[in-house]
Amino acid sequence: MEEGNYSVGLDIGTTKIVAIIGKENEYGKIEILGIGRSKSLGVHRGVVNNITQTIKSIQQAVEQAEANSGLKISSVVVGIAGQHIRSLQHSDYITRPNSEDVINEHDVDKLCNQVYKLVMLPGEEIIHVLPQEFKVDGQAEIKQPMGMYGGRLEANFHVVVGQVSSIRNVGRCIKSAGLNLANITLEPLASANAVLSQEEKEAGVALIDIGGGTTDLAIFKDGIIRHTAVIPFGGGVITEDIKEGCSIIEKQAELLKIKFGSAWPGENKDNEIVSIPGLRGREPKEITLKNLSKIIHARVVEIVEQAYVEIKNYGHEEQKKKLIGGIVLTGGGSQLKHLKQLVEYITGMDTRIGYPNEHLAGDSDAEIASPLYATAVGLLMNSVQNKPKVLQEQEKEVKEKEVENKSTEQEADVQTKPNVKKERTTIFDKWFERFKDFLDNAE
Repeated sequence: MEEGNYSVGLDIGTTKIVAIIGKENEYGKIEILGIGRSKSLGVHRGVVNNITQTIKSIQQAVEQAEANSGLKISSVVVGIAGQHIRSLQHSDYITRPNSEDVINEHDVDKLCNQVYKLVMLPGEEIIHVLPQEFKVDGQAEIKQPMGMYGGRLEANFHVVVGQVSSIRNVGRCIKSAGLNLANITLEPLASANAVLSQEEKEAGVALIDIGGGTTDLAIFKDGIIRHTAVIPFGGGVITEDIKEGCSIIEKQAELLKIKFGSAWPGENKDNEIVSIPGLRGREPKEITLKNLSKIIHARVVEIVEQAYVEIKNYGHEEQKKKLIGGIVLTGGGSQLKHLKQLVEYITGMDTRIGYPNEHLAGDSDAEIASPLYATAVGLLMNSVQNKPKVLQEQEKEVKEKEVENKSTEQEADVQTKPNVKKERTTIFDKWFERFKDFLDNAE
């Protein structure tokens, strides 16, 4: 299969790294061609803390996906998360020289590019600038201003910010693993694309993605992203608590959590006991399931309450900002028994578990439709959607280089002008080009 016909998403998580290859079929669904998974060894709470081990883990996942599909992976779309991610609201405007001309894509891009010039804290970089409502000459609540007349164009923006060093480390790992970075996107946005319906986004919904190292939150209302947050706890701290509370090794704690764990202690009877083999011939340990559930419950309540604080900060209590779609739980941590009931009890909001099966072709492996792969499927969807744009950009670059080479040959004697960068054409290109410059300069 030609490389232009398939896309790749790469989820660099705290507990696992997933490379997923797929393409869009004739019905507009994603057909999975191959998947590779490896244990993530160099990532802590969503942030790379060991470059060498992360590169190895990426290579393992990519090789497995290649073997699984018989295809070669060269470029990937990667997700970014971690406790360094924060978001803010910002308003900005431009004054158009001629209000008799209709507003076009260039005007919207100019306004969005202006937001990228915001001065951030030292060491921070803007990752996403996501327009919310626009205003044209004071007329508010405009979702799409293109084609309208007006002299002043303004908008509210949701701006996602991250640490430059953390972003560059992810880029360095991708490059060192022999891959090209096609795109980089915020993981909660990727998960949201995979598990939320357009109706839910319109009605108002909070997505809580419980990963191994972090819990990501994304709030949508009226079809627009309203709030994002990253909580620096996930399934990993629950395992850590079981390990400490029951005095067992991590592997046993993880197995206990998956097989017997429950977020609701009331459902276990006092006489339900599980026996854990002792180390090196020592006596086996007996652990009551009620005690296990109490340990899990305490930590899960903390995670859910922190997510609920973020939902309340958005203003969920106000009638105007009411989230009718409730909460959607996804990620590996969402598979914990009775978690849905606990979240409903704490928040009083309708809750469901989000599966990424809606966008997958009917013959897809049931395992891939698990909440565990929501982010990976979302990144693959992002890759599929951006494929035509990437191919166009590559063709454009090739043509530009050809023209450049011809003009260089013709003007060999003439003094060359200083190199001026072409104006970025899309919202994302501005940041992505700058990010690629970082990687090149870091070498």
